[in-house]
Amino acid sequence: MTAETEHVVESRYETIYQRDYAVHAADMRRLYENAKRDQWNVSKDIDWSQPVDLEAGIFADGMIDGYGGELWNKLDRKTQRDLNVEFSCWRLSQLLHGEAGAMLACSQLVNIVPTTDGKFFQSTQVVDEARHAEALARYLEEKCDGRVYPFSGNLKILFDQLLGEGKWYLKTVGLQLVGETFAVGLFRMIAESAPDPLLRSISKRILSDESRHMGFSVLGLPNLIANLSESELREVEDFTVEACRLVLRGQFPRPAFERIGFSEDEIKEIQRVRVENAKSNEYVMFRQMFRREMYTQVVANMRKVGLLTPRVAEGLRKLGIDPSVDGRAYSLESQVGA
Repeated sequence: MTAETEHVVESRYETIYQRDYAVHAADMRRLYENAKRDQWNVSKDIDWSQPVDLEAGIFADGMIDGYGGELWNKLDRKTQRDLNVEFSCWRLSQLLHGEAGAMLACSQLVNIVPTTDGKFFQSTQVVDEARHAEALARYLEEKCDGRVYPFSGNLKILFDQLLGEGKWYLKTVGLQLVGETFAVGLFRMIAESAPDPLLRSISKRILSDESRHMGFSVLGLPNLIANLSESELREVEDFTVEACRLVLRGQFPRPAFERIGFSEDEIKEIQRVRVENAKSNEYVMFRQMFRREMYTQVVANMRKVGLLTPRVAEGLRKLGIDPSVDGRAYSLESQVGA
């Protein structure tokens, strides 16, 4: 499987060489202390000797687009298994590319966040993201015969925007507030439902880091957002809604279906079933697991940082997110008070 392995993003930002080393944000420093305490080693803390039975599938079948539809039910068991593997590898590839992009964005944040408290924490997130990318890349290479799919269009656009952006708070909104919530939703689904125990263990390890990453936005953004000018707030609102759009739309694994040999008409039918499933209460896995994280937690965290403005709320409604539903919020106390 050949794919583009690099591209150049033009970036311009000012590096703030902060030499005030006093603790000004005790909660942020505790988040930093927790990050140091909770480091883990991909090579030593994951049991890579565990075999992966591709015949049993990687993800739960319920995560596969088109699952339960007429076309899925017509497939023989071998084709269902093959599709499960290709779909899972496509999704894991997107998570891999996202973790690598987050590593780059966080390395920029070390330079441009204004406080030493923030710089110290962001330095730990660079290491976290590198570790996540290492784990996913190794899993795909060693357990999935090197099946690494290209970056999907919308996620590539999002990360190009994040990496090219010079304002730290816009990077933080796009990455920690929106992108990390999306990643948490997927990793939690995998950790709770994947038939492969090795992938479940990797996902649980990654989840232990991701909640801290969301914590950076919950701690770092409220005061900043409260003091933005009207034009600056409008810019953040637009950026937030666009980041949500890019994360929630256009994530269809066409290359995985093409690799299995599906025709264009069959792929269109799968896309139709996907839309119907997303609207249906019967699609339990999507409704109860992913929406629990993405559709409620992102709203709760936007409310925490002061970004659930009327303009953002309207933008979310257009994306199918009901901002009046306050789901299980991120527990900041579990991170800074631990």
